[in-house]
Amino acid sequence: MHLSSRQEEILAIARAKGRVLVDELAALFQVTPQTIRKDLNDLCDEKALNRIHGGAVFPSGNENVKYDARRLMAATQKQAIGKAAADIIPDNSSLFINIGTTTEAVGEALVDHHELMVITNNLNVANRLRVFSAIEVIIAGGVVRGSDGGIVGEAAVDFIRQFKVDYAVIGVSAIDADGALLDFDFREVKVAQAIIANARHVILVTDASKFERTAPVRIGHVSQVHTFITDRCPSPEIRRMCQEGDIRLVETG
Repeated sequence: MHLSSRQEEILAIARAKGRVLVDELAALFQVTPQTIRKDLNDLCDEKALNRIHGGAVFPSGNENVKYDARRLMAATQKQAIGKAAADIIPDNSSLFINIGTTTEAVGEALVDHHELMVITNNLNVANRLRVFSAIEVIIAGGVVRGSDGGIVGEAAVDFIRQFKVDYAVIGVSAIDADGALLDFDFREVKVAQAIIANARHVILVTDASKFERTAPVRIGHVSQVHTFITDRCPSPEIRRMCQEGDIRLVETG
């Protein structure tokens, strides 16, 4: 599903406020309540919002939103983040790309590169890049998660450890105020940790909504990355960590 500009704004308001009401949105956008109800129904069908009487609520911060819904969230911001990351990665280089909708945006932005070796546990990235003869795609082995096409588990970890690459592009589900990088699936986390450990330059890509979320499993710490690309960094603590740790902070917004 492609979101209209109004639906993207509704999603942004819901993320900021926690909930949206039909009557308030109708007045804000100067459209009929029926039009807003249809927008909310479309967003709820995609699991981007949850319906309540008279409106909708944004999924709670500790809930892992369904993958197709995450693709719709901050899509414009992810596209800009993806381009910024691709601009850092030169031709004739090797890289890891892990699971995530923002890392997929990076993969999309790499299609004009040449002589790349891309090692990934993300089937969506592999399927997008495999048709380009100038890009060699290597897929990790392991258990394929049906929900998002991610390859996880010990076999994937062992596979990743065979390589030492120039760049790693990683996404996360949440960033804590203390700089912890968090996710939901411990199997995915172990793969991400192996990716970080076996890359010379780690690029963290995530949109600003990840500062508002939480997840139970620790991947690592922002101090382990070299470049952090986001649309907006609202956390003074993270800004300080980037400055003190000589981490390049890129804000595409």
